[in-house]
Amino acid sequence: MSRNLTADLAADLRNRIVDGAIQPGEKLPSENTLIGEFGVSRTVVRSALTRLQAEGLVETERGRGSFALTPPADGPTQAPGTRPVSSMEERLQMLDFRIGVEAEAASLAAKNHSERQLKAVHGALEQFTANVTHPAHAMKADFEFHRAVAAATGNPFYTDCISALGQTMITMPRPRLVAGNDQETRERFDQVIHEHSSIYAAIAEGDPVAAAAAMRLHLSNSRRRLAGSARG
Repeated sequence: MSRNLTADLAADLRNRIVDGAIQPGEKLPSENTLIGEFGVSRTVVRSALTRLQAEGLVETERGRGSFALTPPADGPTQAPGTRPVSSMEERLQMLDFRIGVEAEAASLAAKNHSERQLKAVHGALEQFTANVTHPAHAMKADFEFHRAVAAATGNPFYTDCISALGQTMITMPRPRLVAGNDQETRERFDQVIHEHSSIYAAIAEGDPVAAAAAMRLHLSNSRRRLAGSARG
């Protein structure tokens, strides 16, 4: 019976996360809230959270609580000048904004990067590639890749912009948030790896036109994938 209660609670929280009811970086309801809401024991709550941690959908930090996908950075929960992104319309608007900003950032990175900055972009790409089965780590590496590209522009305003948006700017479609090794999920992940690799290659070759085009294609495809997952 306890195993069924654990599975039911884990399934409910999993659906809230992948459907966006609980946003990346948002704190999950407290243990006491979940105990009251579901009428289960503290042991069941902790077992459900442990299961979601194993799937990479929840991260817990001592003294701070449990968070969807990734804990927010220390400090204010929302940077000045930024707004929460929760609805599908807002997520798509975020990607439209990113296309304009990050395509130019990639172009500048191709012209201005240092060797150290180029290594940071490559390191984030490798971390992303290594975490196909761990959504939370993949999300962090995805963000670090884009932040590294921004840093490689040599213009601190780009870095500030991407850092202010935070990891929640990585609007993963549902298939990438559900742990599993099915063929469709793997193919989607491989496609994103290929897109990131194309961006890195163009920057490394010092080709600003190709870098901007690769970034624009990647983010446009991200927008299409996100919209498609909503329709699905």
